[in-house]
Amino acid sequence: MVTLTPTQDKYLPYVLAVALFMQILDATILNTSLPQMAQALGESPLKMQWAVISYALTLAIFIPISGFLADKYGTRRVFLSAVIIFCVGSLLCAASQTLDFLVASRVVQGIGGAMMTPVARLILVKSYPRNKLLTVMNFAVIPALVAPLVGPVLGGYIVQYASWHWIFLINIPMGVAGFIMGKKLVPALYEDTKRLDWTGFVLFAAAACGFTLAVEFGSQTGRGIYGLLLGLGASLLIGAYIWHAKRRAAPLFPLSLFDIRTFRIGITGNLFTRLGISAVPFLLPLLLQVVFEYSPSQAGWLLAPIAVGAIGIKPWVSKIIQRFSYRKVLVYNTLFMGSLIIVLAQFNDASQWLWFIPILTVMGACNSMQFSAMNTITIGDLQGTQTSSGNSLMAVNQQLAISFGIAFGAAVLNLLRERLQMDTLVAFQTTYWILGILTILSGLYFLRLKPEDGRGLY
Repeated sequence: MVTLTPTQDKYLPYVLAVALFMQILDATILNTSLPQMAQALGESPLKMQWAVISYALTLAIFIPISGFLADKYGTRRVFLSAVIIFCVGSLLCAASQTLDFLVASRVVQGIGGAMMTPVARLILVKSYPRNKLLTVMNFAVIPALVAPLVGPVLGGYIVQYASWHWIFLINIPMGVAGFIMGKKLVPALYEDTKRLDWTGFVLFAAAACGFTLAVEFGSQTGRGIYGLLLGLGASLLIGAYIWHAKRRAAPLFPLSLFDIRTFRIGITGNLFTRLGISAVPFLLPLLLQVVFEYSPSQAGWLLAPIAVGAIGIKPWVSKIIQRFSYRKVLVYNTLFMGSLIIVLAQFNDASQWLWFIPILTVMGACNSMQFSAMNTITIGDLQGTQTSSGNSLMAVNQQLAISFGIAFGAAVLNLLRERLQMDTLVAFQTTYWILGILTILSGLYFLRLKPEDGRGLY
């Protein structure tokens, strides 16, 4: 355990708070801004999903090596480098003249984000005794609750009254503040490191990209064969990773993790449940602005109830799980979330906006309960060195689910509009039906849990 100065002891959690706020704000502020960005870049608003997918996918790919880099080169150096990379990526995004350049710039941002937040969290874990860690973490993650509330509204006002470029430029002053705080407060911590499994990293990253591109190409007219080939190639890469991991002493993600039943159920359920849930924050602002002709700020305010519901349910999550068990909560909550997504398919008039508020508030509460329950049951039975690798794989899995979910939702929408020639509103409604049914079916997977699973976690 490192010895902190009184100043570090008091203010070090602010470093993680700033990093979390920057990363989550950047992930949520974009949703209400995509139609205006599309217009400026000469693209269709319904083709802008890669501005979001590229960021989430890059996070998923590079998160696994963030801990290795921090251990080898020092937490301070890696964190400060991550802030600089994130800010450079933000400047490149603001300077983008085409969608392709924007996507490439978001990849740069994602590389910085993949190192910034996990390393900041690692710094706190290594710097504080266990009896202070919960208090420190609870304070540091407050911005993670506030950013989703602020992001869509702020993004809407920025593009409506200023310019979409400021969505990325506002990262610069926050980045400067984070860099100054990091330089003064972050200790330089090192650990003995084994050689990183670069072969496993390349195989895993290539497979993740392959599956995401397969969904995208599969939805495009005349490119279905490319989607099929990419899907097959990605499946072969996953098979190659499994073959490689069985023969390596310290693979990127040990296969022994999947011998633990609750981890196996949690990680798989996490992936499939998030496919439907992750597409909603991307598709809903497009529906409101493209079809119902809401202003960006109006769309932002209508997304805010999701964050309000997520914050409001937090004090009750553990009590609800204690009362009903992880199994019942995950099964019924997932079914309910799928039903709420289907309810969104019933909206066909801009004047119905008042009904959005209670529905999205409840949806936000259900999302919050779902993520808390899935995350804790996934890593709850891990022991020793499994905890670190399992936690890392869970974080990667979440980002992959976001990128897959957005890619899948956008692919279904575009397929319905372009191939089946559906009206845009009907295509949105049908997409919500498909996402809702998929979410309901994913809830059945949690029936594999036993009633007593997770009982020691509360």
